[in-house]
Amino acid sequence: MNTLNRGVLTIHSCPMALIRHVEWSIESVLGTLMGRVQIDWRTQPLVAGTQRTQIEWRSAKDVSAELASALKSWHYLRFEIFFGQNLFRHTADLGMHRAQIDEMGNIQISENQIRFAMSKLDDQMRETLDVALGTEWEVELERFRGVDLQEIAQLRAI
Repeated sequence: MNTLNRGVLTIHSCPMALIRHVEWSIESVLGTLMGRVQIDWRTQPLVAGTQRTQIEWRSAKDVSAELASALKSWHYLRFEIFFGQNLFRHTADLGMHRAQIDEMGNIQISENQIRFAMSKLDDQMRETLDVALGTEWEVELERFRGVDLQEIAQLRAI
């Protein structure tokens, strides 16, 4: 019996000019699982001229790497993909970060990554661990995640 895992694609910012191209990229990957993919775009107030969206799906097949690969070619996108134990994060300035996560969303660092970091001097060790943890991606994307939280808070206040 195949278990269905939940996948979530969050595009935090996409320039208006790229929306159709990005939709085609998403459809080419997720369309094989879901049929027609419904994409509802909303204004991204943090970056003028951009939109944001979130798509959820369930599947036994992991297409997260394929989806991340299809989207990373659109340089100006900021996005995150969660599926099973995979986490992909992408920003225009930092590129792609991939990590394995546990059930609670904690990033798992391998023994080899820890040994490599330990072979460095103190400051270099911190930098190496920060890269493994995706600290720069976390800092960059956190403000975009906050937009959705602010929107929810405003709706509850109404």
